[in-house]
Amino acid sequence: MKKIICVLLVSMMILSGCEVEADRVNYNLTQEADNFNVIRQITVINCLKGDVLFQMTGKMSITADTQDNQLEVIVEDENGKYKKHFIGLSDNVTYVIEDITDDTDVSKYHYKLNYNPKMWIPYDVDTID
Repeated sequence: MKKIICVLLVSMMILSGCEVEADRVNYNLTQEADNFNVIRQITVINCLKGDVLFQMTGKMSITADTQDNQLEVIVEDENGKYKKHFIGLSDNVTYVIEDITDDTDVSKYHYKLNYNPKMWIPYDVDTID
């Protein structure tokens, strides 16, 4: 009986150790991103048509506000000033956030916004091969 209790206690300690490590890694990654040390890319997708509506790349802090159904994105510019962007979400709009940090030295103040021009400008382009 003592052996079974020991085995159970050791198993619980091992399992809780893994959870603690995952929690610590999650915390550290979140801190790095919130301190503008991680390059991220947000892609907002129209699920009905499969179109990319919006894309933003740079060092940013992102908060998902589930109460207002939006993403709140904060970036820092080269003057040390902060800008806050809001991305509204709906039942047919979703998003993906990727960590695309690489080993190259990228400016802490650089960020880039990309819009899908077909969503804003009703213009048809004919291409000729």
